[in-house]
Order: sequence, then structure tokens, then C-alpha cells
Amino acid sequence: MVAFCAKEMALLALMEKTGYNMVQENGQRKYGGPPPGWEGPPPPRGCEVFVGKIPRHMYEDELVPLFERAGRIYEFRLMMEFSGENRGYAFVTYTNREAVQRAIQMLDNYEIMPGKYIGVCLSLDNCRLFIGSIPKDKKKEEIMEEMKKVTDGVVDVIVYPSSTDKSKNRGFAFVEYESHKAAALARRKLIPGTFQLWGHSVQVDWAEPEKDVDEEVMQRVRVLYVRNLMLSTSEETLQHEFSRFKPGSVERVKKLTDYAFVHYHHRDDALTALVNKNIFLSLLCSFSGVDGVERCMYPLLPGTSLSPTSLLSLKQSQICSAQSLLEYFCRKNYWSPPEYHLYSTPGYDGKLLLLYKVVLSSTHSTFIPDKLCVLVDDAKELAAQTTLWNLGNSLHPSLSTHFTHSITSHLICLMQS
Repeated sequence: MVAFCAKEMALLALMEKTGYNMVQENGQRKYGGPPPGWEGPPPPRGCEVFVGKIPRHMYEDELVPLFERAGRIYEFRLMMEFSGENRGYAFVTYTNREAVQRAIQMLDNYEIMPGKYIGVCLSLDNCRLFIGSIPKDKKKEEIMEEMKKVTDGVVDVIVYPSSTDKSKNRGFAFVEYESHKAAALARRKLIPGTFQLWGHSVQVDWAEPEKDVDEEVMQRVRVLYVRNLMLSTSEETLQHEFSRFKPGSVERVKKLTDYAFVHYHHRDDALTALVNKNIFLSLLCSFSGVDGVERCMYPLLPGTSLSPTSLLSLKQSQICSAQSLLEYFCRKNYWSPPEYHLYSTPGYDGKLLLLYKVVLSSTHSTFIPDKLCVLVDDAKELAAQTTLWNLGNSLHPSLSTHFTHSITSHLICLMQS
């Protein structure tokens, strides 16, 4: 009881000293929000940090002064148990993003008590939900009207047209809410498996938030990081391919096993290469020999006869392991798994050449590579890569962090020089 009274007195002294208010509601205690004398809107996104591993008997009278070292606090939210102890984590909103970076640098892995280290990282205030399995004939206005009927705080609905029929949507939408709290309440209400739109069960989850890019860092970026290269791809080949849009633009290339760093003289040239990512498809498909088996591809000529082929009709040497991201991205977008249809044709030297056709039933799309392979795993990998590149090119740019950026960043991304 004495300890409880002492803690109450310490909290009262903190509020009297700083002029901040403190209220407890919905399992959390809010200090500030806004602070005394604050005018204007709340701080923008990117001004909040998440604090974890807080000792359960530590409160604002000790935590607030610690986090004030990084900058002015707009709001401090400590999660509370019914017993009166904290739940081990909190959210700290600063008045600007610079204070957020200082807090992470100063206090992440900070020894707050002997043997007790807290964790501090950026908190993303996500206000967007992903809604999957929407009837494809519904327009943006219809989806917004329905979402406003069942949830509060809807400010926008983002819908993308089908790549094959512009009058239809892709079967999913993003719903933007006025606040993270409104989005969280909506997600809690839209229980997957029970919530329906127009008589259809839909999937509901958080949309992947777009990461804010530091403009000062981006002004210095002029290096590309390339992954998943073939071991046979040389630095000279990379230099040639990445200079295709502007000869002489590449300063140097450093290749290490299956990845490389491509240094450009100027940032704009690096960005041009990143945007025009199709030039790298040939690098991904430059297969090299493995275990003495010749791994090569031949042009698919018009009118070539292709016959459905079973895996059982192939030689064991033609089957090897392959990596693919296609199934992952289909699951991520709530699409049906990709269907692979295997075809073959005799080569000019008597070899059996292989090709996979990929069918995405969810988007009513079919993708066929423009090359034939000797090994079945190469053919399947090439078909999946071709599908991914085509999907990346057809999706809307603002979907970059949700889908397109995930494809691109697996292969190539910008690095700070």
C-alpha cells in the first residue's frame, strides 16, 4: 500500500511538473496527446515508436523522463493490466520524426535496470485494411458504400482493374480509414469466415504499410543491390546489362557469388535501371551447368508443335530443384495456387525440350515463357519468373509494397552508397 501511494505521488508530481494530462481508458494509460499548448494537427505518420520489454513495475514517472531525452513527447501510451501493473510495452509519439530516430538510436537495447534491456523500434500507424475475395463486378463506389454500412471511419477505397478486363476489379480492395483505431475496430468486426459482402465470404487483414523513405538518404543513393544471380554471370556481363539505358553510366560492379553491387556515377541512372527492371530477366535465365548436366534454352519458334508431357516420361537427370516465389505471392494476394501445364517438343539435335504454361485462375491469366529448357526444373522456374515479371509490370505502382515491390526487392534494390 505504501509503495502504491508513493507511485501515485510520483505520477502526480510528473503531471504537475510538465503540465501534461493523464487518463486511463481501454486498457491503456495516456499521458499527453496533445501536450500543453499544442496547436494544429497531431504529428504525421512515422512519429511513433514501440517500446517493449518494460519491467512490469515501472511507470511514467521513470519512463517519460527517459524518453524525453530524445525529444518532445506528444503522447505516451502505457498498456495496463487490470491489476495495476503495466503489460510490458508502450507507444511513444514524438512531435517530429527526428526525435523518433534519436530515440531508436539512444534507447534500443538500453539497460533500463540491471540486467533488463528494453527494445525500441519504429511503430507503423497502419490505417488500411486488405479485403479479399470481393466479387469482380463491383465498382469502387459500391464497395465503399457497403464498407461504410458495416464500419465507421472509411475515407477511401482503392480498387485495381483486372489486367484482362478493365471493367472488372482484381477481386480485392484496400479500405483506408481515418485512423489506426478506426481500422483496428473495423478489422475486429470483420471476422474472417463470418463477414460477408453481397453474400460472399471475404478475407480481411491488415494491408502492408508503405515504408516512408528518408529523402536525404535517397538523394545519396546510387548503388543497386542485385540478388539471385547465376554463378556464371560475370562482372563484365553485369556492367554491360546495367549500362544498356546509358552507356558509361556504371562506375563499377562488384560481384560476390550470387549477388552483386552495381555502382552508378549518378543517382538518376540507378533509378532508371531500377524502374526498367525488365533488362534483368536475361540475367536470371542465364543457367549454368550443374553436376555435368547441360542446362540451356532454345528459342521457341512460331508454329512449333508442343505436346502435353508427363513427368514420368522424363529422364531422372532432367529433374532438379528450383526456387519460386509465385506460390508465395498468390497466397499473399488470396489467389488460388498457380497451375503448371507441362509441354515438350523435339529439339533440332534430338533432345526433348520442355516448357511450362502457368495459369492463374484467380486473375483469368495465362503466361508462357519465350524459351524452352532441357531440365524440367529450369522450365518451371523460368515459367514462374516470367509470370512474376508480367505481374510486376501490370500491377499499379502504388501496390509496390504489397506486391510489386516484393517481387522487385527479391531481385534488385537500391542501396545507400
